[in-house]
Amino acid sequence: MGPRVVIVGAGIVGCSLADELTARGWTRVTVLEQGEAVRTGGSTSHAPGLVFQTTGHPTMTRLARATTAKYGSLRLDGRACFRPVGGLEVAAGRERLADLRRRHGWATAAGIESHLLDPGECAALHPLIDREVVLGGLHVPSDGVAVPLGAAEAQARAAAARGAEFRYGVRVTGIDTAGGRVRGVETDDGRVAAEIVVAAAGMWGPLVGAMAGVTVPLTPMAHQYAWTTPMRELDVLQKLRGLVDPGGAVFPTLRHPDADLSVREHGDRLGVGASGHRAMPADPAGLDRPGPDRGGMPSERTFTDLDFEPSWNAAQALLPALADAKVERGVNGLVPVTPDGMPLLGETRVPGFWLAEAVGATHSAGVAQALVSWMVDGVPSLPGPDGGSAPVDLSAAHHDRFDPALLAPTTVRSRACRSFDEIDDIAHPQRLSTSSRPPRAGPFEARHRELGAVVAELDGWAVPAWFGDNADLPEVCEVRPRRAWAGRHWSPIAGAEALVVRRAVAVVDLTSRHRLEVTGPNALGLLQQLATVDLDRPVGTRTRALALDRAGRIHADLDVARLGADRFAVGVATRLEARWLAEHALGAVEVADVTGGTCSLGVWGPAAGVLLSRLSDPSGRGWAADALETHVGAVPVLALRGTPAGVDGVELWTGADLGAALWDVLWDAGATLGVVAAGARAVTSLLVEAGHRTLGLGLDTELTPPEAGLEHLVDPGKGLFLGRAGALAAPERRLVTLALDDPGEVVVGDEPVLAGDECVGRVSAAEVSHTEDMSLALAAVPSALAVEGTELAVEYFGRRLPARVVVREVL
Repeated sequence: MGPRVVIVGAGIVGCSLADELTARGWTRVTVLEQGEAVRTGGSTSHAPGLVFQTTGHPTMTRLARATTAKYGSLRLDGRACFRPVGGLEVAAGRERLADLRRRHGWATAAGIESHLLDPGECAALHPLIDREVVLGGLHVPSDGVAVPLGAAEAQARAAAARGAEFRYGVRVTGIDTAGGRVRGVETDDGRVAAEIVVAAAGMWGPLVGAMAGVTVPLTPMAHQYAWTTPMRELDVLQKLRGLVDPGGAVFPTLRHPDADLSVREHGDRLGVGASGHRAMPADPAGLDRPGPDRGGMPSERTFTDLDFEPSWNAAQALLPALADAKVERGVNGLVPVTPDGMPLLGETRVPGFWLAEAVGATHSAGVAQALVSWMVDGVPSLPGPDGGSAPVDLSAAHHDRFDPALLAPTTVRSRACRSFDEIDDIAHPQRLSTSSRPPRAGPFEARHRELGAVVAELDGWAVPAWFGDNADLPEVCEVRPRRAWAGRHWSPIAGAEALVVRRAVAVVDLTSRHRLEVTGPNALGLLQQLATVDLDRPVGTRTRALALDRAGRIHADLDVARLGADRFAVGVATRLEARWLAEHALGAVEVADVTGGTCSLGVWGPAAGVLLSRLSDPSGRGWAADALETHVGAVPVLALRGTPAGVDGVELWTGADLGAALWDVLWDAGATLGVVAAGARAVTSLLVEAGHRTLGLGLDTELTPPEAGLEHLVDPGKGLFLGRAGALAAPERRLVTLALDDPGEVVVGDEPVLAGDECVGRVSAAEVSHTEDMSLALAAVPSALAVEGTELAVEYFGRRLPARVVVREVL
């Protein structure tokens, strides 16, 4: 029977969750919905159902693929809930045409069939297109049109047949969290007991979250959609193609991202979706209030013709048959948008309270499958090709991914508007530009500015990508230029900084990494429970370890320094890794994230020891330890010896109030050694060059340590730790380093890796080794191919780049 589960919201996401939960045997499910049955009044009620699976994020592509697979098998009263008419994305400009080649690579990497078409082939596939307007297209035959209301009702019926209860016209008024965890839901029709509550309330998500004391960072945003008058030419073409269903479709759904347009058939007329208009956010608290701009339900606003006019003109240019048509009706339909456009998924810090928010119809069934497996099995997964399950990395969609500094209502709203504005933009994965200054800046900001830092944003932090003052370094002339796409948001200065680290010494700002203090009588016990190696080591020891989920997948990469019997300093790269450690702490242990009140500088390079010897105890006593609380000049620091970049060095932690003093003392002492500041792009290059891999750089939470090539971080003799069995299982794939034959070719990530004509993997990270003048990439490939010298290829913007496996010692 499973625990008692309450799902708030009966849109397509809530219905999908109920279906998946009851199918797994959790039948004590109650779905609460404030609206009416089926057409509830949320985003599902007006969703046009266009499904384009391929995106720039592999997880979202997998979720969309799972959704099409499920909805393709659904029927409601004999009618299909998904029509696989295919999807056609067209390009009107050269840059977009190149981007379609990149998207073709994404589809290949995800195992989705796709085809690049010339203008004539686009017009043959969809005869309403003016072939003179487009330069080419990308056709995905398995894309199509979902029937959101039909899919929701079909899943609700299936769930109800297994015992789920759907209650409509019931408004949630509170979440009972007595004792620090979910106990039930208060409604205007009485209390409903529950051990688990899932908020799938869409635009109302922030209000439901607030009832449990949880911030849900999303903003309802208007998206325009219009239905045309009947079109005789469309009707004739459909009959020639043998259309049977009068309300159906025979031609592929269209995307015209250069004009922010999408188009689908509605029988003898077309539906035109537009996102090129101004951002039109709404207040979640005011969705149910009457007003002059309200449509027929809370999720609808009155159609604004003036906003739609440019989109209508672009649609007529693409589809000349629209010249004789008119807009019969339209809607400004509200959809939930997050600051980065990704969903909000997972269990919150209130035990038992889960989120399934900001999920569209395209990803709804896949999200439900992944979330339910997470609830039931403890590990998110999706159905695999062999009928089993395959892990899926949901970290990019985890609801707690945002730094608290990004959760102010005004910040959430402004960034959601930016996310909406950029929905069809060609986004570079390493872009530097942002519409607002990052909210977090460490104590070195003034020093960075003096050195001409070019700033990127990382998890809300202002991070120097490279420093303009280093343009005069002689090493700049040694750096090979980059071509086209790879050369954007990059500078040869970054390569020069990496060379200086290898040859001399540099200071590196590591403040954006998370620093934790783990203290208390059970501090060692907590770490031993999670860590893949024995951490019961002498004070002064610094140890790298992994923390895994119950299936043995990597969830945290821990840099552990023992400072006392019951006191440890732990470094991790991301907020979610810090959360993973903290949520396992039980009794007599405290996990404190001290990142905000501290800072960190790396002193890296062969001359790092010389620089530090000028500032520390001349006798060198104590520096034999890998972790030492000492002084650099007059500044108290925690000194951690070693770097992940394969060079000598030390990482120094100190209080944020002492950061500027630490920088200055290092800078002054290193002047005669030629010390430079090195930015984040240099660091990435150094790490890839050294074979280092960690979460966010080559690794994801779908890999086990052996698959990641990190089996040396697993001690088989240690005894029990979380995920031990999976960590010792023989891998079927391995994360390897690929060296491209042409060192002048630089890929940027997510490209397919090919063995012959077969796709065998996906690039998860890439950079250049400036020391070796080699272009490198990381990719997980079948174990049989993970052999030195194996010849593979990387598909890059439609070109095949030869590469070979190079086996390196993994740091």
